[in-house]
Amino acid sequence: MGMNKNTILGWATLIMIVMGLLLIGLGAFKYSDVSGWGFAAVGVGFLANAWVFSSLKGRL
Repeated sequence: MGMNKNTILGWATLIMIVMGLLLIGLGAFKYSDVSGWGFAAVGVGFLANAWVFSSLKGRL
């Protein structure tokens, strides 16, 4: 089973979505002080990168 570029971008998108939601969840529920804002901001950045990877599928 060979993996082409679109399959790799799909897996990377899925992993980044899961990681982004996990970081947002950590920021919202575990860390309620200033560090929670940092976790949530990094989580939003992961979701933005996942969106870029998802839009690149089929174009590379």
